[in-house]
Amino acid sequence: MKLTLGFSPCPNDTFIFDAMVHGRIDTEGLEFDYLLSDVEELNHRAFSGKLDITKISCFAYAFTARNYLILDSGSALGHRNGPLLISKRKIYESELISSRIAIPGNYTTANLLLSIAWPGANNKTEYLFSDIVDAILKDEVDAGLIIHETRFTYHKKGLQKIADLGEYWHKLTNLPIPLGMIVINRRIGNDIALKVNRIIRRSLEFAYHDSIASYDFVTSNAKEMDSTVMNNHIKLFVNKYTLNLGKEGKKAISELFRIAGEKDIIPEMPEQIFLTPY
Repeated sequence: MKLTLGFSPCPNDTFIFDAMVHGRIDTEGLEFDYLLSDVEELNHRAFSGKLDITKISCFAYAFTARNYLILDSGSALGHRNGPLLISKRKIYESELISSRIAIPGNYTTANLLLSIAWPGANNKTEYLFSDIVDAILKDEVDAGLIIHETRFTYHKKGLQKIADLGEYWHKLTNLPIPLGMIVINRRIGNDIALKVNRIIRRSLEFAYHDSIASYDFVTSNAKEMDSTVMNNHIKLFVNKYTLNLGKEGKKAISELFRIAGEKDIIPEMPEQIFLTPY
């Protein structure tokens, strides 16, 4: 059986999925026709419900939850390591309402967190995440919301941090911050979905055991080729929650949706959003 699989070219995703898409592990008879796309493009693809399995932003999931279930393995959560709001100069919170802000996509979790923290900051422009730093440097915007590798390199361009939305979320909830998830289409049978979940976990365990095996795949797709940056990215976004969401990971995701729902940022969610083990 062949399934379509979408994930981003970022180091954490290529590190996770390398073994399963390149036949390094037992895939229990499943094959994967994969595509690499920016997470916002994957978000929009998920809205059509065509992909069988895909990486998706937590914010985007709220708009396609009736099509997909969240898998236990493959997600990106972490403590105090969320999106950063940066600029050329110090910008006070009172100025954010009128500031021009670059965001890495309307349906990214980064934008959801910004909307929760500063609901009045609506002067936003969408950019490819890797173009946001240049947009700030060219004065196309006053500030930018950065994710992925750029959060490790922005200071080299003389830019400064205005706010850390990971810190904001931690103070608000004392929970890990949900960033991205791996979801499977509800049309896929539960037995196959559980098999996919096992394969993703097995792929990640293989990557941990033999990190050299995935090196070429990771480096060939990374926007930042510096090995230190790539390794830091993987260490930050691939953790115990990636292996298994567990109770705390699921609580963090549910809390994000609860808060966003109370602020009328997302539509009403279905009762079941996580893959059940039966």
